[in-house]
Amino acid sequence: MKTHTTFFRHVTATCLNPAGWLYLLGILGYAGHACADDITLPEQLIGTTQGFLEYAVEDYVSKTNIEGRTEIEVNTLDPRVRMPLCDTQLSSKLQSPAEPIGRVTVKVSCEGSSPWTVYVPAQVHLYRTVVVITRPMQRGMVLDTGDVALRERDVSQLNLAYITDIDQAVGQKLARGMVQDQILGPVQLERAELVHKGDSVVISAQSSGISVRMPGEALSDGGMDEQIRVRNENSNRVVKARVTGPGQVEVSM
Repeated sequence: MKTHTTFFRHVTATCLNPAGWLYLLGILGYAGHACADDITLPEQLIGTTQGFLEYAVEDYVSKTNIEGRTEIEVNTLDPRVRMPLCDTQLSSKLQSPAEPIGRVTVKVSCEGSSPWTVYVPAQVHLYRTVVVITRPMQRGMVLDTGDVALRERDVSQLNLAYITDIDQAVGQKLARGMVQDQILGPVQLERAELVHKGDSVVISAQSSGISVRMPGEALSDGGMDEQIRVRNENSNRVVKARVTGPGQVEVSM
């Protein structure tokens, strides 16, 4: 017992390197700390990662003109991590992915006389105002203004594109069923055909304050704002017209 006590005092007096500390502390069951002046603490690694990501995210958002707000969350490191004190300034680099959004890994390195590298995981949240569905909807349903709304959501983990403009959604048809509050993306939309070939349509024309309406027949399918061929039933002439709604087209004069 006396031998172990003498040996322990010798260790604390000489302040072993971090690797030696972890080995000896594991053997002796001691919960103390190595000399703080000779190690790089986990808190320092987290602080370095936080500072690097703040700069990287700000630069990324500025260059890409993304509107939104960001939050950075650096993962807690194992408190037993004790890297040797670096005699140069720590360097940081984004290890993965290519952009500092979502789940990221930052490479923190010491390039001094005793080089080492630690990989620090973090999460960069990106909150943007996006279009969401306001009620459960089935495939094939056409979106109206009441079916969609703008909400702030964390899009950092999304694997698919999303929509930020309600006008891009209204009048479109759902390609798959969706639940309430689900974020809407282009992949979930398809063109809604408001006019079908053979449909009776109302042809409208305006010029100098004069509005003319006449019956017609659609000669092709068409969605909102699409140009289709229609036959004027009064003159039997075929003209190109823009779809303005179900059974409604407009010709230029």
